[in-house]
Amino acid sequence: MNAWLDEIQRSLVALALLAFACCVLYPLSVWCLGQLFFPFQAQGSMLVRGEKNAGSLLLGQRFDGPRYFHPRPSAAGSGYDASASGGSNLGPLSKSLSDAVAERVMAYRAENGLPEGTPVPADAVTASGSGLDPHISPENAALQARRVAAARGVELARVQAVVEAHTERRTLGFLGEPRVNVLGVNLALERGE
Repeated sequence: MNAWLDEIQRSLVALALLAFACCVLYPLSVWCLGQLFFPFQAQGSMLVRGEKNAGSLLLGQRFDGPRYFHPRPSAAGSGYDASASGGSNLGPLSKSLSDAVAERVMAYRAENGLPEGTPVPADAVTASGSGLDPHISPENAALQARRVAAARGVELARVQAVVEAHTERRTLGFLGEPRVNVLGVNLALERGE
């Protein structure tokens, strides 16, 4: 009986040490290293406009009006709702999805003054898996640039230069695709860059 109680005591001590290491030491050390070496990212990659947070570079948000680049459609709640993050679960054979995409293609062409038959990038008319993707493709940004320049009364070349300056390349040179952060571009245009 004594050996059995010793085994239980050792098991409980091991459990307590493991819980302390995994639930206190590890998270605390990761938090400290993040604050020390990556403070901007550790604080949520927040961009400030004036005295107020404009948003995070990591989360998409709605921009309305012709003066702004528009993000991907969102399937998260009523749109860009981080508490309802997720895709629509509509598959490639879904009539609802194909009808929604067809409507979005027509609306995208009309909004950007594109002629019928102009190819529309997939990210302009489909939601991301999370519904919170903050990026669009450079092709999508290029098609929106003329509308944004006209609405702001600036030269197209200036808007294109801002897009180019905010185009992120492939991670490590080979991972992912080039992408444009919508919040970053819109804030740069607001600042008059």
